[in-house]
Amino acid sequence: MYTNGQAAIGILGGTFNPIHFGHLRMAQELAESLSLNEVRFIPSANPPHKSLPLVTADHRAAMVQLAIADNPLFSFDDRELRRTDTTNTPSYTIDTLVSLRTELGEKVSLVLIMGSDAFTKFDTWHRWQEIISLCHIALVQRPDKKPSKPLAKSLETFLHNHYTEHFDDLHESNAGFVTMQAITPLEISSTAIRSILQQKHSARYLTPQSVLDFIEINKLYASI
Repeated sequence: MYTNGQAAIGILGGTFNPIHFGHLRMAQELAESLSLNEVRFIPSANPPHKSLPLVTADHRAAMVQLAIADNPLFSFDDRELRRTDTTNTPSYTIDTLVSLRTELGEKVSLVLIMGSDAFTKFDTWHRWQEIISLCHIALVQRPDKKPSKPLAKSLETFLHNHYTEHFDDLHESNAGFVTMQAITPLEISSTAIRSILQQKHSARYLTPQSVLDFIEINKLYASI
């Protein structure tokens, strides 16, 4: 664990519909490679770039809590679910980061975890150019995959201005850098899990058993 500089907290948002071992392994590897003190899982109430999940936010949150319960590096954060008027207001990342920064102060480094594919659309995010002033960004690159589309010029410039290969930079300042990390390729997706469950097949070994038990008890995904 990196001992100099500021504590670093990883921020992993998403619909987690449902959470699976791909999410969990990615968070574990980044916690180790970037010397993160903690990874916060923050379920999105109303994702702006996706259709509203048909499974309730409370159910998705409960599955996240079950999945991370035995890992002291992981924590659950429900701030997006607690916002007022979450039915109509998108869960913007900028709002979450402002809230975290207000709560944690300036002496903590925040590291937003983002897939490299998602980064190709980063310039469509709400107030995207302000995000880097509140956090670092760790782009997750699976060794077997390349981004599905080329970067816009604005994003190429953004990377040029903020990129670092030295993870010490993430601890020596609280925001402002972008780095890239390769992770173990696990071909698991929430979409595939939902499809498997709809076909009444087993999703064992794709997500923790505690999550599968919760899905079965609450009859989730059976007819979505």
